[in-house]
Formats: sequence, C-alpha cells, structure tokens
Amino acid sequence: QLQLVESGGGLVQVGGSLRLSCVASGRIFDAYAIGWFRQAPGKERELVSCITSTGGSTNYADSVKGRFTISRDNAKTTVYLQMNSLKSEDTGVYYCGAVRGPTHYCSASRRWYEHWGQGTQVTVSS
Repeated sequence: QLQLVESGGGLVQVGGSLRLSCVASGRIFDAYAIGWFRQAPGKERELVSCITSTGGSTNYADSVKGRFTISRDNAKTTVYLQMNSLKSEDTGVYYCGAVRGPTHYCSASRRWYEHWGQGTQVTVSS
C-alpha cells in the first residue's frame, strides 16, 4: 500500500509562490505516476498537473500552464509542485494521487488514481 503525505501549503498573497511536496512511502515509487489535484469549496476535484513514473512526461491544466511546474525526485520518493504567480482562483485543498501505470502517460481523471494523500490547504489572498 502506497501512502502519500502532502505538505507546503499555506496562506500567500496574490503573485506569491509556494512549493508543495508529496512524499510517498513504498519501495517502488518509481513505478507510479503522480497527479496533483485541487478542490475548491463546492467544486469538483480537478487536475492541476501530473507526471509519469519516469518523469519523462508531464501534463498541466490550461489555467496553470506557465506558472506551475511539476517535478519528481524518485530517490527521495517525492513529487514537487512549484507554484508561481499565484492567483486567488488557485485557492483550494491540494491533493496528490498515485497510480501504478504506464511510463509514458498520466491521466487528467481523478478516477484513474488509486492512492491519495490527505491534502494541504492553499489560500491565495488579494
């Protein structure tokens, strides 16, 4: 069973930056694709970004392209989400999800992911 723990959330002003971390337990972390999702109050959980198990391919929501960067360090069993130029609409609970899957693909669908962390709150104030 893969366990995920998110951290790095907090309160930041518009235009600021945060770096989220998703740390996984488990011996075969490099076999898992990882997705960062966020959920705002009253809204569905939506993809922010995902990265394949090898880190060779990434995917971003249109709303965060050019501002957010996903990366992974398999030796540290950690996936990062660097968030720059934050906007108020980036506010929400950020979750990381994991699935053991193909090396060349990661899905935008939350239903594809099998393991989830507890989430970390990101609040962007104006």
